[in-house]
Amino acid sequence: MSKKSSADMRQHLIDIAKALMAGKGYTAVGLAELVAAAGVPKGSFYYYFKSKEEFGHALLDDYFSSYLQTVDALLAGPGNARERLLAYFDYWRTTQASSAPEGKCLVVKLGAEVCDLSVDMGTVLQHGTGAILERLTQCLEAGHLDGSVAATTPARVLAESLYQLWLGASLMVKVSRSGGPFDSAMSTTQRLLS
Repeated sequence: MSKKSSADMRQHLIDIAKALMAGKGYTAVGLAELVAAAGVPKGSFYYYFKSKEEFGHALLDDYFSSYLQTVDALLAGPGNARERLLAYFDYWRTTQASSAPEGKCLVVKLGAEVCDLSVDMGTVLQHGTGAILERLTQCLEAGHLDGSVAATTPARVLAESLYQLWLGASLMVKVSRSGGPFDSAMSTTQRLLS
């Protein structure tokens, strides 16, 4: 591995951890496994992060930063607000039904686990999911204005319902090892937007 700056090495560790933790979870991935996969000496981890908790915080910050860029691009894409919302949920279905750990939703994989372990990581999850809900709310409000979302439910309430529906569907996809829950979630989403 070529010599990397401190910021590059921090990012490299985070990138490696995303795939590992998306597949196994936060507590199941030990530091020895992480540094071996990243190709760095174990002791050097603490040069970049004071603790595994600080690392988890940085991992979630990085995840939300990247994910929110994707959400913004999808919700600003072509079509009316309803079409953009459906494109977002179609993206969710496609990425979360894949067997590859890359692109998996860390909220689904780590949410319950890290909230019980760390108040700081729970706060990052709360802020990140709040930012997603804000974007969904704005798109739903745009849909009320352009007439593509006919639902009379207040935009924030509908955004929360849809987000929770898709989080639950993601868990059920894991349990059933089938994409059926996403088909059901999409059908329910279309009905709720009408």
